[in-house]
Amino acid sequence: MNKRELKSFLDFKVEQYNTIHFIETDPIQIPHQFSKKEDIEIAGFLTATIAWGNRKSILKNANRMMELLDWSPHDFVINHSPSDIDKLENFVHRTFQGIDLQYFIQALKNIYLNHEGIEKIFNIYAEERSLQPAIHHFKNIFFELPHAFRTEKHVSDPKKNSAAKRINMYLRWMVRKDPSGVDFGIWDSLRPQQLSCPLDVHSGNVARKLKLLTRTANDAKALTELDNSLRKMDPLDPVKYDFALFGIGANEKL
Repeated sequence: MNKRELKSFLDFKVEQYNTIHFIETDPIQIPHQFSKKEDIEIAGFLTATIAWGNRKSILKNANRMMELLDWSPHDFVINHSPSDIDKLENFVHRTFQGIDLQYFIQALKNIYLNHEGIEKIFNIYAEERSLQPAIHHFKNIFFELPHAFRTEKHVSDPKKNSAAKRINMYLRWMVRKDPSGVDFGIWDSLRPQQLSCPLDVHSGNVARKLKLLTRTANDAKALTELDNSLRKMDPLDPVKYDFALFGIGANEKL
């Protein structure tokens, strides 16, 4: 395919997969159970954090997290007691365990009380065409409280050459204005053109087959290359193509 044919093909795939039905089997269904902005932010962030592995397991454990937070994540974060934190101790999703969830709740409280919320941090450190530096600063602020070193692995850092797939997915949820109603678009201070496509083994393999990506490793350098390719096709909403890459990778043989 030439460039025009490729864009036409991917635009068609976006229309095919970027529909309300996408929510039914995707982790984004968890924050869709809330209406309050802060509840959506927190439910989305915690869900994205454990969004690796078997999808049924992700959804089961993300719902379990919301149950532990009394289905009021923002209120729990702000008003939890020591005994509330103690009841999180036995949570497990693969390597994300109770000790990690306990710290995440405390770190989120610090962010909402002392940093004006998650969106504010990303807005302060956002660059004109990228949120990758803001992810780095967010991680530094997130871990400014005393914590177990093991917990740091659950927030990726682009400055350590990570593609930061899960947090880029979360940012897509929060920032992208989606006429189909999948992504929330509740962060008005940021723009979809600043987003990066969530890059993992599946989207990376499809991108390489379509010659959108040549680098073999799924790292920060590959993410920059993929971003540049997608922004040439749609500079205002480049990460809409995440739906196409994921949909093709999950449902089709290319």
